[in-house]
Amino acid sequence: MRTASCSCGQLQIHLAGALRGVGVCHCLACQRRTGSVFAALAGFDAPYTVTGEATDYVRTGDHGARFRFRFCPVCGTSLFHTEEGCNRSSVSVAVGAFGDPDFPPPEDSVYDCRRHGWVELPASIRVYDRDPE
Repeated sequence: MRTASCSCGQLQIHLAGALRGVGVCHCLACQRRTGSVFAALAGFDAPYTVTGEATDYVRTGDHGARFRFRFCPVCGTSLFHTEEGCNRSSVSVAVGAFGDPDFPPPEDSVYDCRRHGWVELPASIRVYDRDPE
């Protein structure tokens, strides 16, 4: 069981499912959503539970998929998102929300075409110019 929390602690996600993988996304939408130069996300299988109240924001990706992002309405933390209409039951959670410096490193990097030149990635990471879908 892992728990990730927003900055103020009002919104939490409790994950009992397996870790599917860790990745970073350098697309402009993720940069704007996080206020950082990339988003670091960990994908988990269900089951998971959410405590607290969330504000939703739905964004359509480059390939037409719709992603529902959940934010804390108190502190504004972008905590997790799901893909609408996706057959698999999984969730992507902001890695920083775990507050765990020993969290596994990213395996994949997408939208490398938007990566800031000073961002260095682990040598073992798989890099994609855009989203491999």
